[in-house]
Order: sequence, then structure tokens, then C-alpha cells
Amino acid sequence: METKKFHLLATSLTLGLLCMPLTGCGSASAEDEDKKEEAIVLSIPVEATKIERGAITSNYATSAILEAKQEAFVVARASGIIEEILVEEGDYVEKGQVLAQLDKRRYELNLIKAKADLAGIEQELAKINAVYSKKLISEDVFEKLSAQYDSARANVELAELDLKETIITAPISGYIAERNAKVGNLTESFQRERMFHIVQQQSLQGIVYLPESELSRVQLNQAATLRVPALENIDVPAAVSRISPVIDATTGTFKVTLHVPNEQGSLKAGMFTEVALNYATRENTTLLPRQALVSIDNQSNVFVVREGKALKVPVTLGFEEGDMVEITSGLTGGETVVIVGHQNLKDQSPVDVVNG
Repeated sequence: METKKFHLLATSLTLGLLCMPLTGCGSASAEDEDKKEEAIVLSIPVEATKIERGAITSNYATSAILEAKQEAFVVARASGIIEEILVEEGDYVEKGQVLAQLDKRRYELNLIKAKADLAGIEQELAKINAVYSKKLISEDVFEKLSAQYDSARANVELAELDLKETIITAPISGYIAERNAKVGNLTESFQRERMFHIVQQQSLQGIVYLPESELSRVQLNQAATLRVPALENIDVPAAVSRISPVIDATTGTFKVTLHVPNEQGSLKAGMFTEVALNYATRENTTLLPRQALVSIDNQSNVFVVREGKALKVPVTLGFEEGDMVEITSGLTGGETVVIVGHQNLKDQSPVDVVNG
């Protein structure tokens, strides 16, 4: 019995000794796996670009509606039926060109009558002159007849003017922007309804209203750039032609008029434009895409890619124009900076530039 218990105890000790090294091997393998996992560091994919040097302009952005620098609203000076219209909307007309013709028969008759009255008085005055020199008539009669002659001559001139005004002519050169007249319509002299609207578009103007804080920065002939959405956002040069000397107390703004050349005729009055009033330009300065900036604790920063890592670099900003900003300090001009993916970065984060 004791021999049997001894054999069982020996067997248990042997099995225990065999299990001990196996347990130790399992612990070592787990520690090695943990160290391998700690050694694996994932690089964050980002897009980056090299910063460049170039010119940038400081400007004040606003908007304006283009206006015709010269325009005219044509109304009839004479009354009458419109007999003929010689132009249509969109036509270019020269100053003095005939636009329409009114019925002139009544005015022709008035002129004939006025000339006949003048001729009768001239004959009577000629007879009076022959005897007036001999003092055969009183001076009062002679002066009265002379006044009648002057009146008759003025009536002739008025009748000629009325007849001339039955022909509607263009007061300026330009394009017919609007035609309200129709054949057969009756026009009244100097009526409020406009027969034609003529605009001269070789030179346009834009009116902008700037806050009074900008008054000291605006001057005559200062350059401006207009961007026209209707023409695929083309840039059009302009210049300050007039500056209002007063501030509107209700809005706190002052009026600035821009001269906009339009020799090609591509711009039209009434077009909406985005205006950039240029204050100053800096050449050969460090430029950076605005999207590369990251604001941390009210400080502008960029992440510079160097040896596979992203280094956070504080920068100082200068002029801003469109999508580009000027860097006045913090960068030298040859760095590669992160433009996409920087929101997830920290200083010294490993990165993988995926756009080459």
C-alpha cells in the first residue's frame, strides 16, 4: 500500500516538473509579440506641395454693377404721329443719326404761314422805310411795324425748329439699349415716356461704397481688378477715377467711381462684378496655399515635411489674395508643406506623402 502511494507521488512530481518549462516558454512568446507590435508605427498619408515665391497684392474686396459712362434717354420735342422708325435695339448709332420720323405735314404748313406773314410785313416795312426817311410818318408807327417784323421773323425760325424736331436724332453715339416707340403711336412734346435709350459702352464705370476706414488708402488712378462671373470670371483692369469727398453719415461709407475700359465691347452695362481694389503689391515673396494653414491656440502654423516626419512650424502671415497667403517669417522658401491631412497631425508625426 505504501509502495503504491510512493509511485503516485513520484508520478505527480514528474508531471509538475514537465509543465514548468512549458509555462515559461508561453510567457516569453507573448512578450516578444508585444514588443513587435510596439515597434510597428503607421505613417499618416498626406498631400504636400512645395512653397513658391512670387507676387501678391493687398486689396479690398467688394462688388459693383457696371454702368454706362454716357447714356441718353431720347424723348420727342414735337407732338405727332410716329411715321417711321429707322433703328432697333442693339443697333449702333452715331451722334446725329436719324432714329425716327414724325408726321411733319402740320409743321410744314405752319412754316409756310409764318413765311407768308413775314413776307407781308417786309413789303409793308419797305414802303414805310421810303417815307420814314422824309419824316412823313410818325416814329411810333415805324417802331411798331419794326417790332411786328421781328416777331414774324422769330415765328419763322420757331416754325423751322418745330419742323426740324419732327426728325428724332441720336444725341450721342452708342447702342440702342431700349426702343419704346412704335409706328402709329402719338407722341407728346417732352412727354415722360422715353422713345429710345442709348448707351455708350466703350467706356464703363463701376460704383463702389467703401467704409470710411479705407479713405486714407484710396487715391486717384489707383489700380483695381474686376472679376466678371458672367464672362467665366475673366479679370478686367480698372482704375479709380473719382473719390467722393464726403462720408454718408447713415452708412459710414464713401463713394468711389472706377473707370473700366471696354474697347472690345465684351462688357455690358448692368453686369455684376467682383471688385478687388489694389492697395500694394509685393514681388518675389514667399507664397503658401491658404489650405496649408492650421490655427492652434490662435497661432498660424504649417506642417513641414522633413525626413518622413511632419514638423509643426509657427508662421507669420502678410498679404492675402484669393487662395494664396504671404509668409513673412517662419519659412525660407524651399520647404515642402502639408496641404491635405494636416488636421490629424502632431509635431514629429510620421507621414507618407501620397501625391509624390
